[in-house]
Amino acid sequence: MTVKLNRAALSTLDQRVAVPQYDPSALTSGIVHFGVGGFHRSHEAMYLDRLLGADAAGSAQWGICGVGVMPGDARMRDVLAAQDHLYTLVSRAPDGHAEARVIGALHEFLFAPDDPEAVLEKLASPETRIVSLTVTEGGYGTDNATGEFDPSGADFQHDLTPGAVPRTVFGYVTEGLRRRRERGLRPFTVLSCDNMQGNGHVAGQAFATFARLKDPELGEWVAREVAFPSSMVDRITPVTTEQTRQEVAREFGVDDAWPVVAEAFTQWVLEDRFTLGRPALETVGVQLVPDVEPYELMKLRLLNASHQAMGCLGLLAGSTYVHEVCGQPDFVDFLLGYMAREATPTLRPVPGIDLAAYRAELIERFASPAIRDTLARLIVDASERIPRFLLPVVRAQLDAGGEIARCALVVASWAAYIEAVDGGRFPALSDPRAAELQGAVRREARQPGAFLELRAVFGELGQSARFRAAYLAARASLQSDGPLGALQRLARDVPTASAVRASGGVKTPS
Repeated sequence: MTVKLNRAALSTLDQRVAVPQYDPSALTSGIVHFGVGGFHRSHEAMYLDRLLGADAAGSAQWGICGVGVMPGDARMRDVLAAQDHLYTLVSRAPDGHAEARVIGALHEFLFAPDDPEAVLEKLASPETRIVSLTVTEGGYGTDNATGEFDPSGADFQHDLTPGAVPRTVFGYVTEGLRRRRERGLRPFTVLSCDNMQGNGHVAGQAFATFARLKDPELGEWVAREVAFPSSMVDRITPVTTEQTRQEVAREFGVDDAWPVVAEAFTQWVLEDRFTLGRPALETVGVQLVPDVEPYELMKLRLLNASHQAMGCLGLLAGSTYVHEVCGQPDFVDFLLGYMAREATPTLRPVPGIDLAAYRAELIERFASPAIRDTLARLIVDASERIPRFLLPVVRAQLDAGGEIARCALVVASWAAYIEAVDGGRFPALSDPRAAELQGAVRREARQPGAFLELRAVFGELGQSARFRAAYLAARASLQSDGPLGALQRLARDVPTASAVRASGGVKTPS
């Protein structure tokens, strides 16, 4: 028997399902969060739920009000409203052990198109002290080639029109800050939880630039007064499917229209810089540090770039899930070789982290069949992810004279996958630059290397003779040998990751 999730049903749920030991209806919204997807609900909201469970009286001012801006967020509004804003989080360990808990920290949700003024007044409320974001890497309007904020998009241009009702996160947050300034209130902190190097810096630059375009004085105030702490967030959280819902109902007896399933591992490293205070997150496992950069580089270049490394290659090789790829020795050697020989040399020392152990742990996490993370999820918006996760490794290695063959194979496999999409082997690309990418790959038939000339993606890298040669060699290998054969050829041509793994560190190339 299953129980429909809502507040009245909490006392009737299976005893294996942990429920809030605080009253969600008694919370106030100290945090407004834009982008209420699976990751936010498995990560930030989970940490706040932990904190509320440990100290409900002292932390009740840190409830979360979620905000949806995109049309697709209407479904989240409806599901959460029907469930009194509760949802089930299932954490699965690699051995299959699962724990379920109902999260109550997200106690309010506003769908911005329903009532834009309600969102603006929530942002301007004295109760609101942090505005957090998971709006994807592409949601910051940053040009991948220049690193600058690009306001040319139609929605940005709309929001820059005097008196316009906002459509974007930038429009809402900037107007909320303007109202606070006008009313003599201190600004809230803007906390990016997206996977970008220096996400706090990126967010600060983008919001200040947008605000200056609206009002130069407001922009200077935002740049001077608003805190934009950087953070490193980590928890593999697959997309919720109908199968997910059925499994949660069957395993735990909870009828939840939008549960979240995530790996057991979770990490949050956070720069301790806030304008109006913060929750006591250090008491529930968050690392508060003065400098996040070593941790974020580690995660972006090892975990996130490895996701890109296996995504298109794995799909071309006929796999569907991440754990299938990581059950194949050729792929494991390739991933470990990329991490140890190409990415790790570009990192700074990471306090408290053994990088060899971290790399091995990543393979264990990827190989967990309990998560069933899809390769298709990894390659969504690849034109935003690869420039942020993988290409900085290429640039650093070119500068240092280091190895780039594995990175080149990742980029070549991306082009080969796009070519296969064109041939009808895979579904249409889910990417904002799909048409540009497909056009560039088509030009490669008569102009080898044309893919690298997409400046919006590759910037100046397309002009690197060494990278271009490595890319063309990888493309030729994929065409002649296939994806697995290309991995095997690469292993013959460069020192193998097995040798790296056996030695416990990075070997010097022979």
